[in-house]
Amino acid sequence: MSAVAQPSVLVVEDEPAQREVLAYNLEAEGFRVVTAESGDEALVLFEETAPDIVVLDWMLPGVSGIEICRRLKMNTASREVPVIMLSARSEEVDRVRGLETGADDYVVKPYSVVELMARVRTQLRRVRPATVGVRLEFDDIVLDAETHRVTRAGGEIKLGPTEFRLLSTFMEKPGRVWSRDQLLDRVWGRDIYVDTRTVDVHIGRLRKALGQNGGGDPIRTVRGAGYALG
Repeated sequence: MSAVAQPSVLVVEDEPAQREVLAYNLEAEGFRVVTAESGDEALVLFEETAPDIVVLDWMLPGVSGIEICRRLKMNTASREVPVIMLSARSEEVDRVRGLETGADDYVVKPYSVVELMARVRTQLRRVRPATVGVRLEFDDIVLDAETHRVTRAGGEIKLGPTEFRLLSTFMEKPGRVWSRDQLLDRVWGRDIYVDTRTVDVHIGRLRKALGQNGGGDPIRTVRGAGYALG
């Protein structure tokens, strides 16, 4: 598994062939992919998997893509997650409606898969900077994803791969509360079975490492909810 947890994409597309093409190409780019074929399923999977990006078809059975986008952008917990809207509607009025609903990008069908992958990466740079080698800073902690180095107040911190992925997850979104299940999905992956108590063990190791030079504990335990940085 890579030093930084793989970014995840929720693909919401009711046409099986297009859904498979999107999933195949996104996985080839190194993304973890979750797929949904209806609006209702998408909303459930969004809550369960906390994806980094949503690729969302406008026309869906049940809840429409435009309505899903509206709900995500109205919710403080999900409004920062980029939404790329896919639609056969090419008129300017439709593009404007999609963007005004909160979509971060709008791609007209039929689209170039290469171009769509580039647009996904562009959005990823904003929400998962560690995955593209950006240096992250929080208070006196610095994480360099490219060199796999962490320092605090200038002193180097030695972290194992799992603790490094945990810290990068926290530092990409300071203040956000992550549940144990969300951390398991982000850091270990959905296909690997790990007991939720394992999260607590690694959080403990991360806290110990960050405090090895006398610094305070920057990780906050939110009773009944999970953990947050700051």
